[in-house]
Amino acid sequence: MRTPEETVRAVADGVCRLMRGGLTATEEAAQIDQLAACYAEHTDVRHPFNPLGDTPLCSRASVRAHFAAGGPPAGVERYDVVDDHVYATPDPEVVIFEFRYAGVIDGRAFNLPCIFVVRVRDGEIVESRDYVDHVAAARAFGRLPALAAALSPSPGVS
Repeated sequence: MRTPEETVRAVADGVCRLMRGGLTATEEAAQIDQLAACYAEHTDVRHPFNPLGDTPLCSRASVRAHFAAGGPPAGVERYDVVDDHVYATPDPEVVIFEFRYAGVIDGRAFNLPCIFVVRVRDGEIVESRDYVDHVAAARAFGRLPALAAALSPSPGVS
């Protein structure tokens, strides 16, 4: 059984493998299954800083769908976890994982600061609050105009 630290590191490393792309459809599906297996069947994963709203992921199936959505961005040259630290808390199930996803997409370097506050029970994530810089992510993936449009009020709406 994985420790809480091993579990959060497995998730971050799995995300990197998925985001780098270059996997066959079978390999990608297996990677998504490995990521989903890090979460309990009934979980509570939230992204409080998501500018489009925080839609909780409450099951392993919803986590799997989250990781499968959209596929890796095009042009990824490098995607790694850097400056990572796992902090223990008085509760042995809870760790704080501070790190950055860093890499290069289409020749542009990026850094995505992240802090995850995670509860792991029996080697599976039962609760997570993932604080990610979503604006930096949109910029890195070339999705800033789409994010701005999604945040703009519709014409005629004030």
